[in-house]
Amino acid sequence: MKFIKNIFDKNKPLFEKGGKFEKFMPFFESFETLFFVPNEVTSSKGVQIRDAVDLKRMMMTVIIAMIPCLIFGIWNVGYQHGLATGEVMSFGQQIWTGLIVVLPIIIVSYASGLTVEFIFGIKKGHALNEGFLVSGMLIPLVVPPTIPLWQVALATIFAVLIGKEVFGGTGMNILNVALTARAFLYFAYPSEISGEVWTYLGDKTPIDGYTGGTSLAIANEASVAGENVIGALANSNTVISSEFFSFSNLFFGFIPGSIGETSALMALLGAILLIATGVGSWKIIVSVFGGAYFTALLFQAIGVNEYMLMPAHYHLVIGGLAFGAVFMATDPVTATQTEKGKWIYGILIGVLTIIIRVFNPAYPEGIMLAILLMNVFAPLIDFYVVKANKQRRLQRATV
Repeated sequence: MKFIKNIFDKNKPLFEKGGKFEKFMPFFESFETLFFVPNEVTSSKGVQIRDAVDLKRMMMTVIIAMIPCLIFGIWNVGYQHGLATGEVMSFGQQIWTGLIVVLPIIIVSYASGLTVEFIFGIKKGHALNEGFLVSGMLIPLVVPPTIPLWQVALATIFAVLIGKEVFGGTGMNILNVALTARAFLYFAYPSEISGEVWTYLGDKTPIDGYTGGTSLAIANEASVAGENVIGALANSNTVISSEFFSFSNLFFGFIPGSIGETSALMALLGAILLIATGVGSWKIIVSVFGGAYFTALLFQAIGVNEYMLMPAHYHLVIGGLAFGAVFMATDPVTATQTEKGKWIYGILIGVLTIIIRVFNPAYPEGIMLAILLMNVFAPLIDFYVVKANKQRRLQRATV
């Protein structure tokens, strides 16, 4: 590390005030602080809270928590490719196939997003924000492997510009950046983001009888047709196995879908790290799952259509609910800040997710819209929680 430090120290004068590359100081500083903690310290009098975990280290913790989802997603892309084409593939071949699909999406996401960040940082003359370290990884994980790269770039640029920079940058945005990118893709290019086949085929054709639709799409189509949802899932891909969309496969993630969202298990492993480090709120994660589960139980009791009759526990592993609850709903910028507000915020996300799934045939997945909607209402929830707390204190003071 000393060798890297010497490189930064040697070139830093070129980027400081009066240097040849003065305008590019934000660019230089962003890379320097990626490797080393800033050497700036507080000098004012008074009590100071010191913590080795700055914003960049907190973001890196989130990225580390996403690694299980990323690695599993890379493997699953290759695995699904083998199932769809009938090609017998080794574990290494599956990983390699996944890499050649997923890695370009990640590169395009970071390149396009950081370009916007650099332009705004240089234009405004301030240090680059660290928030996109997480958003740049989340965006590839919430899109299908078949997404065109130019759409990834366009959606990322839109999300950074409209979802963050117009509000003032990291810490000021009211909408989750990655979900803003996915929402843009859904409404601008619905055929690519909600198509029937989400399995990478390359230059090969699928085997006869293979269908690559997502579990949510199949469940929704069955409900509209008045068919039993669990039966439809069991019979949707019998060319491979009648257990293809079994509960265990849905939980472990051996199914087609967005790159990082298919495995509830991998999302839960990430949740353990986020909760253990204090980066993610366990209250939000638990309340999202709880709100979704009890709402699904209520609809199951009502049973107006087949989607409502689907067992409640299936809702927890189907689609991207687990991934959204762990990595999207817990976004410290766009989520609620008060402790009671976190419970309300999470429960409403879970409730809205199931409502959207059950009553919206055009969009069977509800977690994205539910989180974006509650992002908007998060400040209002905090306002009334604080207001109620003030009123209780005033009542105690007058007694």
